[in-house]
Amino acid sequence: MTSFSAQVSDWVNASQRRVEAVRKESAQRVAREVRDRTRVDTGFLRASFMGSTSAMPLIDRNAKPAEGRTYSDDAQIELVIAGSAPTDTIYMGFVASYARPREYEDGMVRLAAQQWPGIVGQAAREAKARSIRPTS
Repeated sequence: MTSFSAQVSDWVNASQRRVEAVRKESAQRVAREVRDRTRVDTGFLRASFMGSTSAMPLIDRNAKPAEGRTYSDDAQIELVIAGSAPTDTIYMGFVASYARPREYEDGMVRLAAQQWPGIVGQAAREAKARSIRPTS
């Protein structure tokens, strides 16, 4: 028979893993929401959406699409989120030189950020549903 303290320890560890899973899933969903709201012409703006755990990605006034080229997303933000520690702040932002006027016009970041409480709530409900075990 498992001791009470071992059961409590197991419960705490499982809870911490669930909280971390909700945190990472919520960050992924916000990043996806920003991308979905971002206009795509060449794909450069969307491809310039970066993540970091050390500082906010800064707009580079020289970051512009090359003439005639198209761009695709990479997994940079997903990798940052997946590799983040529970105590890390996850920063997300655009690097493209024209990101600020696009945000002003389209609101892709601010409108996605407004969804944060609902996104976290949904991810938490899904995590809770996955963790329910039938009692026998």
